[in-house]
Amino acid sequence: MEPISISPIGLYLQAGPVGKAVMITLLATSVWCWMLIIVVAFSIWRLRRAVKSAEAGQLNSLVAPVLTAGSEARRIEIPGESVGEIRARLQETMNRAARVLIGRLESGLPNLAVISSVAPFIGLFGTVWGIMTSFAGIAEAKDTSLAVVAPGIAEALAATAMGLLAAIPASIGYSRLGSAMGGAAGELANLIEERSVTLMIPSGQRSKELI
Repeated sequence: MEPISISPIGLYLQAGPVGKAVMITLLATSVWCWMLIIVVAFSIWRLRRAVKSAEAGQLNSLVAPVLTAGSEARRIEIPGESVGEIRARLQETMNRAARVLIGRLESGLPNLAVISSVAPFIGLFGTVWGIMTSFAGIAEAKDTSLAVVAPGIAEALAATAMGLLAAIPASIGYSRLGSAMGGAAGELANLIEERSVTLMIPSGQRSKELI
C-alpha cells in the first residue's frame, strides 16, 4: 500500500482535478479572508485615531469631509429656522457624510460574511466529490480495502478542513470587526454631536475651530 501524505502539499498532489480545484479555491478564499480582516482592522484603527485627533483640535483628513459638511451647512441660512432646527440640520448633514465614510471603511465586512457562509459549502462539495471518488475506486477495483478508499477519503477530509480554515476566521472576523466598527462609528457620532454644538456658538466666541 502506497503511504498517504497528510501534508497540505501532499494532499493536494494526491487529489484529483476537481479536488485540486476545490483546494485552490479555498486557499485563495482563505488568503482573501485574511487580507479583508487586516484592511478592515486597519480602517477601524485609522477612524478611531482620526476621531481622537479631531477631539483634540487636530483635524484628520479621514473625518475632514464629515466636519466640513457641517461647516458648509452652517453657512446656509434658512429664514424662520429655529436654533433647534439648525442644529438638527447640521447633525443630519454630517451624519450623511459619516454614513458614506463608514460604508467605505466597512466595505470588506459583507465579503467576510459571504466567505463564512460559502466556504463550508465549497469544502462540502470537495468532501462529497472525494467520497464519490472512493466509491468509484471500489467499483472499479471490486475491492473495499483501505488502499482503494484511502485516496478519496483523504481528499474529502482535506477539502473539509480547508473549508473550515477559510470559514472560521471569516466568521470570527465578521463578528468582532463588525462590533469594533460599530464602536468606532459611535465615537464618530459623538464627535458629530459635539461639533454641531460648537457650530451653534457665534464664530467670535469659539475657543477653537476644526475647520
